[in-house]
Amino acid sequence: MTARWSREELEQAHEHYREVANRCAATGSWREWADLFTEDAVYVEHTFGTFHGADGIYEWIAPLMAEWPNRAMTSFPHSWCVCDEERGWWICRIENRMKDPGDGSVHEAHNITVLHYAGDMKFSYEEDAYNPAAFGPMIEEWSRVYRAHGGEPD
Repeated sequence: MTARWSREELEQAHEHYREVANRCAATGSWREWADLFTEDAVYVEHTFGTFHGADGIYEWIAPLMAEWPNRAMTSFPHSWCVCDEERGWWICRIENRMKDPGDGSVHEAHNITVLHYAGDMKFSYEEDAYNPAAFGPMIEEWSRVYRAHGGEPD
C-alpha cells in the first residue's frame, strides 16, 4: 500500500484538528469543528449514535456541548497518538478535561479516537470509544470541588 499523504500533511491535519477542537471547546461554538469533516463523513459515537456529514455532526455536537456538564469541558489534550501513514489514520487517547474547579486540580476522563484523514485538512471518519462509567465519577468529583470553591453547576 502506498501512502496517499505525506507524514508532514498528516501531522499538520492532526495538529489543526487539535487546535480547532480546543478553540471550539473554549468558545462553545462548534461549527468550525464540524467543518473539519467531509460532507460524506461518518462519525460513530458509541453512546449517542452515528452521524453523517459535517452538517449532521454539527447538529449533534452543538446542542450536546451546550448542555451541562459538557460545556464545562474546556480542552481535549491528546495523551498519545499513533499515525498509520499508509492509511492516513490517527488513533489517539484524548482526555476530556473539565475547566479548573477553582483549586487548580485536573479532572478528566479519556476516550480512544480513530480518525481517517481525507485530504485538505478534513477527516472522513471519527469513532470515539470510551467507558461511560469513568465519566460519571469524574463529573461528580469535579462538581464537588467546583461547588467547594464557589462554583454553581447548572
